[in-house]
Amino acid sequence: MGNFYDRRNLILCHPLFQKSYKKIVHYEKDRSFCRHDMTHFLDVARIAMILNNKEQLQINEDLIYAAALLHDIGRHKQYKNGEDHAAASVPIAECIMRDCSFSDEETESIIKAISMHRNEEIKEQADLCGLLYRADKMSRSCFCCKVNAKCSWPEEKKGNKLIY
Repeated sequence: MGNFYDRRNLILCHPLFQKSYKKIVHYEKDRSFCRHDMTHFLDVARIAMILNNKEQLQINEDLIYAAALLHDIGRHKQYKNGEDHAAASVPIAECIMRDCSFSDEETESIIKAISMHRNEEIKEQADLCGLLYRADKMSRSCFCCKVNAKCSWPEEKKGNKLIY
């Protein structure tokens, strides 16, 4: 298959990823609360990798990185027309993964995790869905955010402490 990191970098370089990412950056340029930028995507990926190790889940690293890089890629559609960003991310992710040599089985697993990444019912699952959910929530450093006091998120949803 070539270099271990090929598919991850193919995602990052994919024209649809780049186009969607630029739209998110545009819509969030004046946003003072949590942004959905490369820092967030990579934080989610790296936290998921740590949890994957710690919880001994043995989930393929390419699947973790693909899910993390693509889980919010449809957010620009939420800003534009109110579409749920998890649902909006699915067709974008499917197109990108097809072009980046992910199998049908891998794509199905990643799509399921992306579509469910906001569903609290999966938070304890020992699979890619639960892993992505936990990593996404743990990526928020609300405890040191300068606008934490103005945030409308409920306190129990904020990342006001280090989990691990």
